[in-house]
Amino acid sequence: MSARIETVLATAFGVIFIALSLLITVEVLMRKLFGISLEGSYELGGYALAVGSTLAFTLALLGRNHIRIDILHERMPAGVQALLNLVSVLMMAAFSALLGYLAFGVIRDTLDFHATAQTPWATPLIYPQSIWYAGQVIFMVASLVLVIKAIYWLLRGRIVHLNDYFQPKSVKQELNEELEDLAKRSTDAGDGSKEI
Repeated sequence: MSARIETVLATAFGVIFIALSLLITVEVLMRKLFGISLEGSYELGGYALAVGSTLAFTLALLGRNHIRIDILHERMPAGVQALLNLVSVLMMAAFSALLGYLAFGVIRDTLDFHATAQTPWATPLIYPQSIWYAGQVIFMVASLVLVIKAIYWLLRGRIVHLNDYFQPKSVKQELNEELEDLAKRSTDAGDGSKEI
């Protein structure tokens, strides 16, 4: 299930930034060749970065890619590691809840003041901010689900599962993931060339 969510979020992230890069390319060509500007790529770029960052938060969380200083972590007993892993998940959930709370305040203010972008388009900000807020909520929900999972495993005494799932990735794990990804891309490229 987690892999499917990661795939959907990564695909959305990729589509957003490919579309943005195409828009910027068209904007640059139109300016250089015809002296015409779309007058919206800057605004859309800001929205893309805002939405993309919230998706990246969740992708990093599910992929265990947030930075943790783990100099002593692997040298500690399994029980202490489990406690530290639980604390890290709780802190991430608290952080995501704070972001969600603050983002809701932004949405509320936007609705109260009927705010629009100060650009030629005068976009009602509730539309891009709602998508941005949805990304914040996804991050918050994912964090809370991980907290529940960590607490459940801790209460059931499944320390090994908790540590395997939540501990920081080791250099060896990251290297293995990169090698597996490289092998998969090589295989996919080989299959594609055979089909042609």
